[in-house]
Amino acid sequence: MFNLLEFLAQLFVLMVGIGILVVAVLYVVDRTQTRHAVRRNFPVIGRFRYLFEHLGEFFRQYFFAMDREEMPFNRAERSWVYRAAKGEDTMAAFGSTRDLKPVGSVVFVNCPYPTLERDAVDTADVTIGPYCAHPYTHSSVFNISGMSYGAISRPAVTALSNGARMAGVWMNTGEGGLSPMHREGGADIVFQIGTAKYGVRNAAGGISEQRLREVADIDTVRMFEIKLSQGAKPGKGGILPGEKVTGEIASIRLIRPGEDSISPNRHPEVDSEAELLDMVAYVRGVVRKPTGFKTVVGAYGWIERLCEEIHRRGIESAPDFITVDSADGGSGAAPMSLIDYMGLPIKESLPLVVDILARYGLRERIKVVASGKMITPGEVAWALCVGADFVVSARGFMFALGCIQALQCNKNTCPTGVTTHNPRLQRGLDPIDKAERVRRYALAINKEVGVIAHSCGVPEPRRLKRFHCRIVQDDGKSIPLDVLYPDQGPPVVLERGAA
Repeated sequence: MFNLLEFLAQLFVLMVGIGILVVAVLYVVDRTQTRHAVRRNFPVIGRFRYLFEHLGEFFRQYFFAMDREEMPFNRAERSWVYRAAKGEDTMAAFGSTRDLKPVGSVVFVNCPYPTLERDAVDTADVTIGPYCAHPYTHSSVFNISGMSYGAISRPAVTALSNGARMAGVWMNTGEGGLSPMHREGGADIVFQIGTAKYGVRNAAGGISEQRLREVADIDTVRMFEIKLSQGAKPGKGGILPGEKVTGEIASIRLIRPGEDSISPNRHPEVDSEAELLDMVAYVRGVVRKPTGFKTVVGAYGWIERLCEEIHRRGIESAPDFITVDSADGGSGAAPMSLIDYMGLPIKESLPLVVDILARYGLRERIKVVASGKMITPGEVAWALCVGADFVVSARGFMFALGCIQALQCNKNTCPTGVTTHNPRLQRGLDPIDKAERVRRYALAINKEVGVIAHSCGVPEPRRLKRFHCRIVQDDGKSIPLDVLYPDQGPPVVLERGAA
């Protein structure tokens, strides 16, 4: 026993000596280097700055941030999603912490005679692609936006797929192609065709008609979405670092493993409104299912030219839907110059697109899907008031999966297993449990949007109109959306061309 204690004492002295030596060496190195001012002025101690800076990403939301001050999503928003996903009570006590004074705040106009439960109706069915051989009829207001396998993990995709089926919502594949996990749950799928044509590409990087037809032959693939741009990076293609391009992901995307997966910044074959309609017609002709496109709106004259071209060709030539993505959206990695400055936010772009389509008489023909930073019932209800037929979310469902907004999405170090391919980190995401959370979150959104609609006096959410919603202005007073976005004048009358 004495020898063991003596050995431990000597070992302790040795470790202390080594520690002092290491500190001394680091002191000399820091004091003499000229690259980092903090380390030069505060040797050794200054090195902890990097550790604290890294840990701050994880812990500031718990210890320092107020409920309503964080970006891109504050604690109040995340907490609502977490509670809804867990099936916990989403009621709030002692009044709202939401400040109604800031410009742009949304306020709904309650009706003195709200809809009684006996008069409420289920969310109405909406048919997309009436001229297709296989149109798609869907009722859920809220659905899952594009998240590629690769950008998110295997268990995350599995959980989303199963949760979507259980909730009766659709799931968008994102531009990374159709994986076995997307199909596993049996949910309705929107297949996204990105600029690199992942999953349906040929050797030259264009569309392989054979592969496109093979995807279309899958019963659960219900629609096809041509991605022109996305909220995180308008004007730049998708970015998946090579460390996340595993062999399986490479085989699904039809690219080489271990190399950065960077999509072109646009479809090379689409350089005009006419060519966009040509691509929609080509894809729809092959798949025989509803086909539309996704875009972030910046310049918008091209939307009017698109409508004019549709009138020249005939209404059947129109895209079956347009997904309007917000410039403040995006779950993926992107250059800060684009994610901070490029494109219009959804609150400006959505009413703009809806109004242009209405002015050209195409509002009923082309369904509008709103995307971007709408993760709570109030935001979804706002989009319906403006004129959206559907709302989709990626980050809301990431929170339902357990995302803590650690901002590690592009580093393969996601602590909750949502956006990493590290097996040790993925282990924390149980796809069975998280599928239930996805289901509960989707159902909670649809239910509470219905609550807002009933309070406004309409029997179901898609009957919400612009006059049901008001926006706070500079003087602190609110005005209704139909005043903020007035009628754009008489419909544009164009001579209709042949179909």
